[in-house]
Amino acid sequence: MGTKNMAKAIRIEQAGGPEALKLMEVDVAAPKAGEVTLKQHACGLNYIDVYFRTGAYPLPMPATIGMEAAGVVTAVGSGVSHLKVGDRVAYASQPPGAYATDRTMSAQHLVKLPKSIDFDTGAAMMLKGLTVQYLFRRTYKLQKGQTILFHAAAGGVGLIAMQWAKALGVTVIGTVGSEEKAALARAHGCDHTILYNKENIVERVREITKGAMVPVVYDSVGKDTFQASMDCLQPFGLMVSFGGASGPVPPMPLTALKGSLYVTRPSLFPHITKRENLDEMAADLMKMVSSGKVKIKIDQRFALADAALAHQDLEARKTTGSTILLP
Repeated sequence: MGTKNMAKAIRIEQAGGPEALKLMEVDVAAPKAGEVTLKQHACGLNYIDVYFRTGAYPLPMPATIGMEAAGVVTAVGSGVSHLKVGDRVAYASQPPGAYATDRTMSAQHLVKLPKSIDFDTGAAMMLKGLTVQYLFRRTYKLQKGQTILFHAAAGGVGLIAMQWAKALGVTVIGTVGSEEKAALARAHGCDHTILYNKENIVERVREITKGAMVPVVYDSVGKDTFQASMDCLQPFGLMVSFGGASGPVPPMPLTALKGSLYVTRPSLFPHITKRENLDEMAADLMKMVSSGKVKIKIDQRFALADAALAHQDLEARKTTGSTILLP
């Protein structure tokens, strides 16, 4: 089994601001049954990491955060049949712990990376790409010819979603925070952009859809957009609240559903607890990326040691596309 080896990881000792993120030396345990050890080549940055860091999603302390990465298998525990030493892999999974140079983790969350996809792309696409996969194929099965509303269209999830919707023949109305982000969203397939801080979202959606409104809204912004999202739905429409970048959605009486609307608060992790679901979703994502229909745009790269800077930029809405941390 060999002895423990040392690695570096970003830990938090208590919840707080970006300054709570500290680079430390950590032990990496040898893999037990069902586990493997990875040397990580790139780690993904996601808004969920902020929720863990601030304590919005509490963790036992001290904690390593991070939900996705790509790398190479360096050791394999007993009972692992689908992976061997030297395999290139990527993952998006609980528990947090991806902000590290090396990591021992459950093998059931790892998928092999095809040769056509590099480590940076693997780390930048797993959580966001699998999120788009379940949003568009499982939470609500989009059909060609439909028109949808998608908030934060120029973000990491947004730019993947714009391209995927285009590949499905779906018309997208995307909300963005600036003219630059609007141009970026349009370049990735967004049909109509709305500047949410300058324009009335509901009026613009009514105008674009000629009064029909939309069957589904995808909203990761939360508090600031929730009411507008609800008001953009057709009768029997589905409100998909999958994040709260502007803060949590306040409590809502059931009468707010106007007699016919549906609301869901989905998350990626229940979708991928079953291995066959993960395999099916990852295969769909890899196919979209390998085919070139979905290109993963990495607009920011930070050294792992600079995770605090990366968090500052993410929270200040300075980032577009995907961001990765390099160990």
